[in-house]
Amino acid sequence: MVRKANLIVLFTALSMVFSLTLGCNEEKNKISDNKIGAKMVAEKPKKAEQVLTEEPKKAPAAALKVKLQTTKGDIIIELNESKAPVTVKNFLAYVQEGYYDGTVFHRVISNFMIQGGGFTKDMNRKKPHRPIVNECKNGLKNDRGTISMARTSDPDSATSQFFINHKNNTPLNYVKGRPGYAVFGKVTEGMDTVNAIASVKTTTVKGMRNVPAEPVVIKSAKIITAEQDL
Repeated sequence: MVRKANLIVLFTALSMVFSLTLGCNEEKNKISDNKIGAKMVAEKPKKAEQVLTEEPKKAPAAALKVKLQTTKGDIIIELNESKAPVTVKNFLAYVQEGYYDGTVFHRVISNFMIQGGGFTKDMNRKKPHRPIVNECKNGLKNDRGTISMARTSDPDSATSQFFINHKNNTPLNYVKGRPGYAVFGKVTEGMDTVNAIASVKTTTVKGMRNVPAEPVVIKSAKIITAEQDL
């Protein structure tokens, strides 16, 4: 009987140890699971934070445009500031001060170019600002519809006068050893107006040839944006 009682006590003790061992293992698993869970929860805000700290993509800058309102119609010119920063800055300075308002296209040659920005309706020369550097090496070509700076035989003599190419004028482009004419933009709307101006009858006025017999006046020149009514 005593031996039987001892066996019962031993069996009971072993059962309690086994239960404690299982309990510890379960607790360890719970702790381990909790640690993994905590790690996963901690990672979520990190991902969200990364999303929040990403810089928003910048929208492309709106193209810089100038509208020439003439007696033959409107011409919209898109300026290329990245390729011709000095020329564009110079042109815009004249536009903003109203210099071109009331000037004329004083030299017109069909299938070549139309030139303006320096004379009044009475063919009196306007006083311009100081000349600028020639940016003819910017890679832009004197193709049909592009706008370039007019100048004298001195490469760095351009001031206010400009011309719009009526055809691809390859001889006006820069080549090594020969300065060209600096392109700084292109006509995006109004080539029909350019064509109309190029086709007008011309004459000689005050010793100047290829002057329109009936003045083609630039009534206004102004900077426009995409939101404005063209």
